[in-house]
Amino acid sequence: MVKPPGQTDNPAISHAFSYSVDAWQRSIVFLDTMRKRAAQYEEHAAQLAPHVLDYEAELICDGRQLERPVNYMLASIVAPDGVAIDHLKRPFIVVDPRAGHGPGIGGFKADSEIGVAMKAGHPCYFIGFLPDPMPGQTIEDIARAEAVFLEKVIARHPGAEGKPCVIGNCQAGWAVMILASLRPELFGPIIVAGTPLSYWAGVKGQFPMRYSGGLLGGSWLTALAGDLGAGIFDGASLVQNFENQNPANTLWSKQYNLYSKIDTEAERYLGFEKWWGGHVTLNAEEMQFIVDELFVGNKLAAGEIRTSAGTTIDLRNIRSPIVVFCSKGDNITPPQQALGWILDLYDSVDDIRAYGQTIVYAVHETVGHLGIFVSAGVARKEHDEFASNIDLIDVLPPGLYEAILEPKGDTAANPELVTGSWVMRCEARSLDDIRALGGNDLEDERRFATAARLSEINLALYRTMAQPVVQALVAPPLAETLRNLHPLRLSYEMFGARNPFMAWVEDAAESVRERRQPVERDNPFLAFQEQVSEQIVEGLEMWRRGIEKLSEQSFHAIYGTPALQSALGIEGKAGRPPRKAAASLLHGKLLEARIAELRASMTTGGLREGLARALIYVGLARNGVDERGFEAIRRMRKAHAATQQLTLPQFKTLIREQYFMLLIDEEAALAALPGLLPTQEDERRAAFAVLREVLEAPGPLTEAAAERLGRVAPFFGTSGEPIPFAGKRKAPGRQAG
Repeated sequence: MVKPPGQTDNPAISHAFSYSVDAWQRSIVFLDTMRKRAAQYEEHAAQLAPHVLDYEAELICDGRQLERPVNYMLASIVAPDGVAIDHLKRPFIVVDPRAGHGPGIGGFKADSEIGVAMKAGHPCYFIGFLPDPMPGQTIEDIARAEAVFLEKVIARHPGAEGKPCVIGNCQAGWAVMILASLRPELFGPIIVAGTPLSYWAGVKGQFPMRYSGGLLGGSWLTALAGDLGAGIFDGASLVQNFENQNPANTLWSKQYNLYSKIDTEAERYLGFEKWWGGHVTLNAEEMQFIVDELFVGNKLAAGEIRTSAGTTIDLRNIRSPIVVFCSKGDNITPPQQALGWILDLYDSVDDIRAYGQTIVYAVHETVGHLGIFVSAGVARKEHDEFASNIDLIDVLPPGLYEAILEPKGDTAANPELVTGSWVMRCEARSLDDIRALGGNDLEDERRFATAARLSEINLALYRTMAQPVVQALVAPPLAETLRNLHPLRLSYEMFGARNPFMAWVEDAAESVRERRQPVERDNPFLAFQEQVSEQIVEGLEMWRRGIEKLSEQSFHAIYGTPALQSALGIEGKAGRPPRKAAASLLHGKLLEARIAELRASMTTGGLREGLARALIYVGLARNGVDERGFEAIRRMRKAHAATQQLTLPQFKTLIREQYFMLLIDEEAALAALPGLLPTQEDERRAAFAVLREVLEAPGPLTEAAAERLGRVAPFFGTSGEPIPFAGKRKAPGRQAG
């Protein structure tokens, strides 16, 4: 009897045959997926306003119609069926980065920043952009346009309990921060995700992308690229820079993952590639500003950027809470770059408080740069918690906090006060916690300052000696041809319909899918394939590590040379300390006046002020705030009609004033507390019951908190009642936490 092909008594031959059939079929379907990728790329590029939003959107404002036209637009997101929007809640505005890709990644699936915000009942808006810039538009023009967008959103929600929460992803984050420093009155809480605000910062031996500007001689190459584009900078080059940071994924893993899982991976792959390949362009002037002022110059955190009107952009002017979300697994914007600006601006947490700022940071352990704002898991956890607890973040007393997320589980205290699957608490931190993440020393700062100075010189030389020639030689048609020949664009188009080799692929793939014969998972040839892939990845990773080490050593050797530093006017070893934003004498005078005003107001107020003061005093012993305590307050406001008159902004002002009074003079603030409480004993006892309910919402009090509650209890007429706490009581005479 003749056996079917591949079926023999020899297992090795049988395994080899079945693997070869599977490998051939996977190759055909892989080619067909690449064909679909090319067709999708061409279709996407042909659209007037390409995006990858998974939601219906209504255009609200077209930036091209503004006095200073820009290619940005404001759209309202239409809530899908089954999602209820509460228009009394503050709106969310998601701003996507114009970093080479098209817009929409903040809402390209249900588990996204837009998706979780709408799930929490917030109206959502999206600020996107067209592929090509308006002639002459600048970064400052875009900031003006986004201010107009925020004004329109605020006008559409006059009854909302707070100004819009604005999310800035990657490079959109620093643009949002710049606008918030210029127009602080427009903003509610700000969330910056994966945003490089302090580009020089980092740790030796890790993620040396920050050295690239210096190793290339500064920003003159940016000017050259803009001139070769006839005044247009190709965003595909920015995307290529991202890809160069992970050659193993770019050159192998991404394609191999598709090939090895071709039966299940194609749809996800095509969905991501639709965004990844949606290349956009920038005006050369825009890109030059980004590189000179932010990347090579690192001027934002130092307050060294000025508008065309001469206004200094000082991030200390921001009055809204700032949430910084970053990851240790991010090789584009590591935590040092996301958080280093805090060390540049402030000397201590008291300095942060003096400016009335609230900064909350969250550090993910593993997720990569794109995962910060595209990962479904991150959206369901971090972004969901930020959206659900945005009002809590808004009313936090000024200071520095870390957002800690823990599973709710079955053992969490008062689980009915938790809105999602995670419990968020904001724990107070110091600047030493930021420094503990690592950063530059004085020598590193001088090296980067030397690179920035050399960049200025090289750029001036290029503009004087070479730029006129390049601009004269490169006409717009030539620039367009050069853009079309970019390697990333060719990687899409080579599999497109214009390639005659691909004509047979679609029919062949259809035939293969009808006769698909996947190989068994225990096939030894499949295991060998996986081993080869792992070796290729390891080889590319070794290459990456070697290049990164060489880059770091070269940067340190070149820009650490005392002779070069001296020649460029960079101070020597006894020179100035690391970069700091200039102190403001006016701010100091205003702060003194505000302190005097608060001292005079310590005896002013009533039950609300007294409860808030007692709540903050006891809560300070916990060194943080838990979402359950705020939810308890929220439910009390809804349950008692009299308290509903206090709006969220008024509640925020109340909390901040009482907090500052305790910081200024704790003893005087406590001494004035009895005068704020009702004279009736039953009213005081009822107020104390409310105080305990809020304080115990996150769980039993710590010993230090219980002792503080015991200190204020006599003011409420309950001095004889014992205050329970978690843990064992300390021995007499020992200082409480």
